[in-house]
Amino acid sequence: RLLAAGERLDGWRVALAAAGGHPTLSVRRRPRVAVLATGDELVRPGEPAEWDQIVASNGLALAAMAEAAGGEAIDLGIAGDTFAALEAAITRARDAAADLLVTLGGASVGDHDLVQSALTRQGLDLGFWRVALRPGKPLMHGRLGPMAVLGLPGNPVSSVVCGLLFVHPLIRAMLGDPEAGADRSEPALLGRDLPANDGRQDYMRAALATAPDRLPVVHPAERQDSSMLSVLARSEALLIRPPHAPAARAGDPCRILRLDRSL
Repeated sequence: RLLAAGERLDGWRVALAAAGGHPTLSVRRRPRVAVLATGDELVRPGEPAEWDQIVASNGLALAAMAEAAGGEAIDLGIAGDTFAALEAAITRARDAAADLLVTLGGASVGDHDLVQSALTRQGLDLGFWRVALRPGKPLMHGRLGPMAVLGLPGNPVSSVVCGLLFVHPLIRAMLGDPEAGADRSEPALLGRDLPANDGRQDYMRAALATAPDRLPVVHPAERQDSSMLSVLARSEALLIRPPHAPAARAGDPCRILRLDRSL
């Protein structure tokens, strides 16, 4: 077969189908991905921010990621920390016939973490909540009727990493991509010593160096705080450290996930 299920129809593939005498092709509709930021502390870019507020940046990254994966992003804006605001936003996602609702923040169990409760009040069928992952432990997955739901952490780096690991593959699966869940990691060599890991799988922001006829050498950043977008912006890959990985030395083999800026 010249064209396989799940392939994107760019101009070359359309021309190939036409040359083969196919006047029509079976395609899948782009999944509609509603993105909702949550929290009283958030303001939109360009709006004045008080001392205890921050600019909402995660939604922009996740919307761009959804579009790059083949989805159609729907910006639901920011919902404050009230059930009324959250339930109104969930209703907007349903009214827009979203195939996937991505929430950002509020999925933990603090006094102001109301997202999971609001979704449950709307009929959420919870699949799982919390994963052994860093960054991104308070991740949630479920369904609201026909709409899939992914609740991502509010910290910027955590939401982007979880988007790469969960949102992008889910959208590709919705589009029928048979490689949606494939392992995209590759071998590399450590550029510095690392201590033993704990019980969570770690995705460390890192730079890459290359040497002729050798595997890439990965240099994880010294600071891995999940609020530091600047470190992520400079990174070229995520160094994957399995749970309970022993201490490692520079030159040891490892696995990395390259950061594709087109996602």
